[in-house]
Amino acid sequence: MHALSVADHKTLSKPIEPTQHAVGFNPTYDQLWAPIQGPSHPYAKDGLAQGMRNHKLGFVEDANIEPFLFDEQHNTFLKSGYVVDPSALNYQKKRRIQAEKNKVENGDDNNNDGGEDGVEIENPASGELTEDQKKFAEEYAKKKGEEKSDFGGEKVEPIEEKSTFHGKEERDYQGRSWIAPPKDAKASNDHCFIPKRLVHTWSGHTKGVSAIWFFPKSGHLILSAGMDTKVKIWDVSNTGNCMRTYMGHSEAVRDICFTNDGTKFLSAGYDKNIKYWDTETGQVISTFSTGKIPYVVKLNPDEDKQNVLLVGMSDKKIVQWDMNTGQITQEYDQHLEAVNTITFVDNKRRFVTSSDDKSLRVWEYGIPVVIKYISEPEIHSIPSISLHPNGNWLAAQSLDNQILIYSTREKFQLNKKKRFSGHIVAGYACQVNFSPDGRFVMSEDGEGKCRFWDWKSCKVFRTLKCHEGVCIGAE
Repeated sequence: MHALSVADHKTLSKPIEPTQHAVGFNPTYDQLWAPIQGPSHPYAKDGLAQGMRNHKLGFVEDANIEPFLFDEQHNTFLKSGYVVDPSALNYQKKRRIQAEKNKVENGDDNNNDGGEDGVEIENPASGELTEDQKKFAEEYAKKKGEEKSDFGGEKVEPIEEKSTFHGKEERDYQGRSWIAPPKDAKASNDHCFIPKRLVHTWSGHTKGVSAIWFFPKSGHLILSAGMDTKVKIWDVSNTGNCMRTYMGHSEAVRDICFTNDGTKFLSAGYDKNIKYWDTETGQVISTFSTGKIPYVVKLNPDEDKQNVLLVGMSDKKIVQWDMNTGQITQEYDQHLEAVNTITFVDNKRRFVTSSDDKSLRVWEYGIPVVIKYISEPEIHSIPSISLHPNGNWLAAQSLDNQILIYSTREKFQLNKKKRFSGHIVAGYACQVNFSPDGRFVMSEDGEGKCRFWDWKSCKVFRTLKCHEGVCIGAE
């Protein structure tokens, strides 16, 4: 025999759960028809009607306002602390309609179209602009530079691409180009020595230098990317002078990269452009852009794929271009923050990328799927990675003031026995590199010093004071 229990006052005041199948007392009418309390589930059938839902969390009303009016009210709020109250717009509209009715009833033929006192009530937040506002908005748009380019960013005035040669002559008496390596240049260095003192200083950039790159194989020239929007190439083996200046970026140059033969190079700038230069003549062969800032540029090191360009962008993507056609052939989109480095490993079949999301990702070339994801709770952001000359190890500059060593074999494991520390790089994207014979690891730091570690013992071999400010790059 079933019986209903007597409900107390607290039970009668609570609404009934809609998911409840059995009720053990006699509910009141108010309880049965009480609205559901609290926020409704975005995918549940109850709560807001599905037909009214235009967002997964409910209904969002459309709002339309002129950009000029929005900026005007925003600036007014920042300057004076108040804005037009949108709730008062309907009230003003009613007053205007009522005033027109009164004017018709009273037979008033005066040209007073406005409020109760015959004064027009201007609505500064309405959708339509007055003539004065339109005129001012045009001037405001020109001043602010709101003209948009094809890719959605701000339209930047194209800068003239030019180059200046500073040497005596571009070809010698035998017809050889000024970029040709000297005959006495050694093809390889089997045994490297650590420098002991300062030999030469190249000065010419008016602002900081963000990257340097030796001429491939011979190293008789050195390319430098400056924050003064210029790229310069310097002589190393003979005079030590600046040979050519390349001007084509409107903002600071972030990264540079030579082709395998050194006849051409790439430059990436904060003006969101990647330019492909002829080293000898200084002509721009082509320009690439996605509308985002390129952080790192890298050419495929394979001789047959020197037309393939990989660029790590500020929008978390690695974009692959075919420079012959100028078309984007692939996008690698897995990182959560801007991409910092691209390093080819495993006989150029794979490449490793690092990002501000404090992770390393290994990709198969041409396939936008991560084959290895490296991220630990204690890992920090890695702004620079260098490959050991034997191809089996990666040196990663970590922002917790140490250099981590990873294997380039299948598992890409961290070598816990090899760890290089003693320098201060926190907050700076200082470069890490190997000597050509693989016996030494070198890194810069935030105090202007360059440190050399022995690869086998992991101990500091030598420390040189190189700059007064931060030392960013070393080759």
